[in-house]
Amino acid sequence: MNWLFLIAAGLCEIFYAAAMPRTAGFTRLGPSLFCVAFIAASMYLLSLATRSIPVGTAYAVWVGIGAVGTAAYGMLFLDEDRSLARMACFGMIVMGIVGLKFLSLRGEPA
Repeated sequence: MNWLFLIAAGLCEIFYAAAMPRTAGFTRLGPSLFCVAFIAASMYLLSLATRSIPVGTAYAVWVGIGAVGTAAYGMLFLDEDRSLARMACFGMIVMGIVGLKFLSLRGEPA
């Protein structure tokens, strides 16, 4: 269950990161409230995940999900760079996330 909390926390990070430019430096109320709500949800879910997942592993996975998800959003909706080299780098982050999850399934410290 704690891995589901961690994945949800990472998804919330994508939502707030994608919304942040629309806040105009937190001067626009609606987008700012949306952003703050997802920041709070992300932190709460991350804290739940760290009840059984080591904090270093949880933080690395959380950041990785947020980074890759936000980059994918940028590539799909904001016409950001889609170069093969950039995608390969994000692929390595995904491999790291999968590796950390795999190690946790084997019962080894991750």
